Amino acid sequence: MISEKKLIAELQSDASKEIAFRHLVSEYKERLYWQIRNFVLDHDDADDVLQNTFIKVYKNIKSFKGESKLHTWMYRIAANEAITFLNKKARRKNLSLEQLKTDAVKKLETDIYFEGDAFQLQFQKAIATLPERQRLIFTMKYFNDYTFEELSEIMDTSVGGLKSSYHIAVKKITEYIKTNEML
Repeated sequence: MISEKKLIAELQSDASKEIAFRHLVSEYKERLYWQIRNFVLDHDDADDVLQNTFIKVYKNIKSFKGESKLHTWMYRIAANEAITFLNKKARRKNLSLEQLKTDAVKKLETDIYFEGDAFQLQFQKAIATLPERQRLIFTMKYFNDYTFEELSEIMDTSVGGLKSSYHIAVKKITEYIKTNEML
């Protein structure tokens, strides 16, 4: 595996950018896909956001200054792209974000890529009730097991604020599941 420093240098060099970018995509596409998928829920939407993320990375790699890790920078781009995508999709369909989230959860029930059971579907419904930023923090922490320090870099937010937001999200999800338990 190539070091991050070397990969960045190759990505920022016109002579090696194409090959280095293919390596970058190969290295990060699955992790980024699942980060995005856990947020947008829909497979096709996750693919679209992933493509948009890699396009932004490709176009902006020369401006990457190395003040954070490369993957942190890319995950921040992916998070912003996911939020932007959902907002545009809601506007295009003339829906509120709440209705869009509700529709996405309903679509999970018939999604061939969703392999969860009834509880996991209920869990996704609970997550969908969270406000956008809180949902992003929860999904990144819960599904990707980021430390709060890593999340702080990605989200450009204080560790304390992230911990608070995450714990509030956990309480809301727990309450939703208790209130909506299947009989």
